[in-house]
Amino acid sequence: MGKQPQKPDPKQAVSTPQGPKKVSVKAVVTGGAGHVGFALGRALAKSGTSVILYDIRKPLWAVPPGVVFVQADVRHYNDLSVACEGVDCVFHAAAFGMTGSEQMKNKEIRSVNVEGTRIVIEVCKQQNVPRLIYTSSINVVFAGQTIEDGDEESLPYYPLDKQVNEYSRTKTIAEQMVLAANGSPLRGGGTLHTCALRPPGIYGPDEQRHLPRLTLNAERGLFTFRLGPTSIRMNWVHVKNLVQGHILAADALTPEKSYIAGGQAYFINDNEKVNLFEWLTPLFEKLGVRKPRICGPIFGAYLTAVLMEMLYKIMSPFVEITPLLTRHEVNFFAVTHTFKIEKARKHLGYAPKKYSFADCVDAFLKNRPRRRSFFLLKCFLAFLFLIGLIVLAFEYQEVYLYLQEMWHKYHYLIEQIPLPLR
Repeated sequence: MGKQPQKPDPKQAVSTPQGPKKVSVKAVVTGGAGHVGFALGRALAKSGTSVILYDIRKPLWAVPPGVVFVQADVRHYNDLSVACEGVDCVFHAAAFGMTGSEQMKNKEIRSVNVEGTRIVIEVCKQQNVPRLIYTSSINVVFAGQTIEDGDEESLPYYPLDKQVNEYSRTKTIAEQMVLAANGSPLRGGGTLHTCALRPPGIYGPDEQRHLPRLTLNAERGLFTFRLGPTSIRMNWVHVKNLVQGHILAADALTPEKSYIAGGQAYFINDNEKVNLFEWLTPLFEKLGVRKPRICGPIFGAYLTAVLMEMLYKIMSPFVEITPLLTRHEVNFFAVTHTFKIEKARKHLGYAPKKYSFADCVDAFLKNRPRRRSFFLLKCFLAFLFLIGLIVLAFEYQEVYLYLQEMWHKYHYLIEQIPLPLR
């Protein structure tokens, strides 16, 4: 008798030597013009899936074969409903308010992240889409507290009223909505199966949020100081590893995998713990700037972030100024927050590959615009910062006492500066 064919291992990886496994016949990726959404759509199309990239913005890259781009708002029910006709899987990666001046636009953040997610869920139910994968964030459990090797079971959602930014609050609400929708009946029969992925900071050769801003701030000289000791650790995730996680999650919401991911949330990262300023060394070296060695006070950075946010609110009716630093970003820099991926390994078969941040830096700098001088901008921002400190010192006694303490500690450095001879 001939050998019986072996049954497939349920933990086997989704990818094959020919490319990623086909986990969907037709899929919609909301936020499809963004870094993650576009990379996900490209990988799905490569596997043979018919892909619709759905986004209010046009993608920066050429739309590949097998992919259709629909320019529309995720908050528009009718447009999204038409796009989801005949779809068997929706990847909801659309979001607003992660970085830059977007972080200050609370009304739009709530509208896109919460109302947009509600519409996505409703469209899935009405269009009989059986699978919904939500791109969430570690922000749903993290807001500046130390976390070492956190896991999904032991970490509760961070209280909404204690979150320092609207993005984190709305991502928490949206994730809860998506997971609560697991098991909901579809209009034509069947059941909606949902799950959520929680990535940390995302990097890759085409990334357009973190790396451009980090590069700009390095050139502005804003990395003169580092925040916290070198023992601080965090996770990052390469976009290809995050794409792998999404595809595996879609596969884990099928009857062949017993819907094992249904109603579940998963931390997804590169399975590496790094110190931010050490990790950024390739960027500093390529830019020719000195790696920060002096450990600056976290309270001072937090105070600066408060001033930047206040300045934005004051100036927003007249001109939009991107905050150089926000309170959430200080929290991100200043404490250890690392997360296990064992649940994703066990349920999804997630196996992150190793990628080089230096390669991403090379690719970014090769295609970025010509470098500009920021001397006048530095002077202007320094002036605003000093004015803000004076105002706060008069308004709050604790700020005055802090500045007084800093003066007694470091005034000798100023006194050593030689004055020009007359």
